[in-house]
Amino acid sequence: MLAVHCRHGRQLPRGAVVAGTARRPGPANSGGDANSGRLVNDGLPVGRRVAYWRQRRKMSQQVFADRLGKSKSWVDKVERGVRRLDKWSVLREVADALDVDPDLLLGEATPPRPADEATADVEPIRAALTRYPGLLPTTADQAPTDPAGYRTRLDHADAVYQHARYPALLRLLPDLLDDAHDRCLPADLRVQAYRLTTQVMVKLGAPELAWLAADRGLTVATGTDDPLLEAVAATPFGQALRAAGRQRAAFETTITAAHQVAPLTDEPGTTAGRSACATLLVQAALAAAEHGDPSATRDLLDDAIVLTEPDGPARTAVDAARVTATATLGDHRTAIDLHQTLTVRPQWPALPIEHRAAYLLDVAGAYLAAGDAPGAARTLRAADRLAPPEIRVRPAGLAVLTETLTRSPAPDPHLLALAEAAGLHGAW
Repeated sequence: MLAVHCRHGRQLPRGAVVAGTARRPGPANSGGDANSGRLVNDGLPVGRRVAYWRQRRKMSQQVFADRLGKSKSWVDKVERGVRRLDKWSVLREVADALDVDPDLLLGEATPPRPADEATADVEPIRAALTRYPGLLPTTADQAPTDPAGYRTRLDHADAVYQHARYPALLRLLPDLLDDAHDRCLPADLRVQAYRLTTQVMVKLGAPELAWLAADRGLTVATGTDDPLLEAVAATPFGQALRAAGRQRAAFETTITAAHQVAPLTDEPGTTAGRSACATLLVQAALAAAEHGDPSATRDLLDDAIVLTEPDGPARTAVDAARVTATATLGDHRTAIDLHQTLTVRPQWPALPIEHRAAYLLDVAGAYLAAGDAPGAARTLRAADRLAPPEIRVRPAGLAVLTETLTRSPAPDPHLLALAEAAGLHGAW
């Protein structure tokens, strides 16, 4: 019953420390400033640049360590990203030993990787979102947007997203966003346009644009007094908040919306209401996992499970979220075991291509965190077969790919070819 499944009014502990600004384990979680090893420009972390320039200087790790007055183990951990160069003084010493400018190690003096199609197309999205609807002038000869035609265009854009064709989607979105300013359009269509925008902006590492789009969609939805539409709009809002590192706000927003669409009663509710509630509970669970609360994560996912049909794709989606949450909480081996059970089920292919590929990217991070670079490589190849842009376009995908190659004693030739196609270059 919904009284059980959406019972959580709990708060995240205020003393807890947010686990990070991204939801992915391992290399995709890199945060902080440039000194802490985040990916900039060419996709290489600082440690890999250190390794690259050490090899260019024909130095072994031991010789390099001797020059620095450090141990060989220290050098190895820096190059693998286990130890961060988070002090400018240490970074300067490393750069001096390599006879390079520190900015070169940070990537700021490195020619940027050629902008891919997706990156170039983010700016029109920014421009479309900057045009605030209420300030747009209207003219007497301006024809209203045809709802039926707009719905067809949105359905096409949604299919493009589900097939992870992000560059193509970015070409469609500016016009859809411009037309979404037409308040004569049904609210659900406008919410869907903002939802798609939010989701692809999260994918491409533009959390501020994701937040703006999600806020627009939620504003439209809350103006309708339709709890179900509000729940639909709250889901991407929760995703945007999580991408921005605001796990507590994401948790509270999604839990509140879940209670709105499925109040604490014994009524079974509608199919759409149960589906929306399950989706919101998943978002809340992922936020709780990122915040380091395993109890809330487990309870929320258990509630979401009961709201879904045993053999339906929604149940598979919740099970996939459990794998991601388990890895986020640091239990990487259990996450891998759950993953291996999940992907052999007959329901697995029922998930959209984008969903499966993004999930596999999470799992690749779990393999890396468990010290299994070959497992990460296999998983990345599987994700690339499903949806190449997940690995070749997304910053998170490029990060996991780079780290997998970095940690592989004998890099997979298929991954090397993938890195070349993605525009990554480095000494693997």
